[in-house]
Amino acid sequence: MRALRIIIGLGATCAALVFAEAAAARGGDHHDPTPQSDNPPTIATSLPDTLAQPAAARDALAARGFEFGLKYIGETFSDVSGGLRRGTIYDGKLRIALDADLDKAFGFTGLVFHANASQLHGRGIDQFYTGALMPVSNIEATPTTRLFEAWLEQSIAEGGSIRLGQMGADQEFMARASAKIFVNNSFGWPALAIADLPAGGAAFPLSNLGARAKWETERFALLAAVFDGDPAGPQGAFESPDPQRRNPDGLRFRLKDAPFVIGEGQWKYAVDDLPGVAKIGGWRHFGVFADERFGADGLSLADPASVGVPLRRRGNFGLYALVDQQIFKSEAGGAGAFARAEVAPNDRNLVNFYADAGVSFRGAPARPDDLFGVAVGYARVSNGARGLDRDTAAFGNQFAPIRSGEALVEATYIASLVPGWTLQPDLQYIRRPGGNIADPRDPNGVRSLRNALVVGLRTLIRY
Repeated sequence: MRALRIIIGLGATCAALVFAEAAAARGGDHHDPTPQSDNPPTIATSLPDTLAQPAAARDALAARGFEFGLKYIGETFSDVSGGLRRGTIYDGKLRIALDADLDKAFGFTGLVFHANASQLHGRGIDQFYTGALMPVSNIEATPTTRLFEAWLEQSIAEGGSIRLGQMGADQEFMARASAKIFVNNSFGWPALAIADLPAGGAAFPLSNLGARAKWETERFALLAAVFDGDPAGPQGAFESPDPQRRNPDGLRFRLKDAPFVIGEGQWKYAVDDLPGVAKIGGWRHFGVFADERFGADGLSLADPASVGVPLRRRGNFGLYALVDQQIFKSEAGGAGAFARAEVAPNDRNLVNFYADAGVSFRGAPARPDDLFGVAVGYARVSNGARGLDRDTAAFGNQFAPIRSGEALVEATYIASLVPGWTLQPDLQYIRRPGGNIADPRDPNGVRSLRNALVVGLRTLIRY
């Protein structure tokens, strides 16, 4: 294991010598800004033939319907000012994926299989340095080797399919193509869902057993899925409070928690021959959620007379809408813009409103494979949580900060070094980290965390 970590920390470049060229994974990967295609760029095309094509086995397996993909993302981030404290981290994700066309392999018409797993290492920047609600990185996770997805998909009619198995809801729901280049996790799976759902929901790095149905035409699509509602399960008496540590390998297949249901409708359109898509959807969780402000006795949880046990709320839900629109195109590339908003109840959720918007560009004349983007996000702390802060101030420190919301600006640039290998400098400015929480280093508990400035550098290598 130590040797593996050393290899990964050096960048995993040597793995290109022994792994076959990868085809696009049918399962997708929202951490990869390259559009999914039958022939995604791969670093193998830049290597000598004797190294790029080490195995006739690759072509033989592909002819039988089996395709493998390998991808490494490594990144370093520094909190250069504000947040909990200044500091620098390194983390990485080595992902291997398998796609099998079971029609070609075994004659099962319309049936495919997909699986992917990741080796995750390093430590994230938010827990130790920024204190942010909107995670700085979309690969930040507890170090481990974890199965993420393993599912079967059966085509059932023209445009229709059913998927069963271990899945991530973030791979298909609430997704925008124009937002894929951004590093902050909230531009993928939004901060509202991360903060409000058990274990952050069925989203990277945790997934869960579920079933998904999809029907799609040239202009419309409908998706609906049901998952077990807790990817890690409730915390036991001697278990870690970290849900990722309660399900460290992704093999804790659960079916006995309250279900999580999500549905989405999509409308594909064009404005002056520029394609766009509008989506509207919602989710419902059938579990029990703790009230953010009041106890079971009706008193504020900040009241010294309260029993200190939160009032239990039955169920939870969220509604969202988004638009993803190409705004211009050229021979070299083009630009796309997106906007999204999501709401949830005030009383049982930390975040009750989330919104983001941004624009991304591809294909400068001198750098046709490069990308650039700027995006903003905002997560509003719910009235229930804010009310608890006011109560806490009233019963104790009257000058303690009251949470309000967290705002984010990210600017990022992806430079293509060779096909299949990119370098991505990234800049993020976080206003009111944690939604305006108190600075734990202030002994008086009256100073809020200062706005944080984070700079980073990410590399992605696709084999």
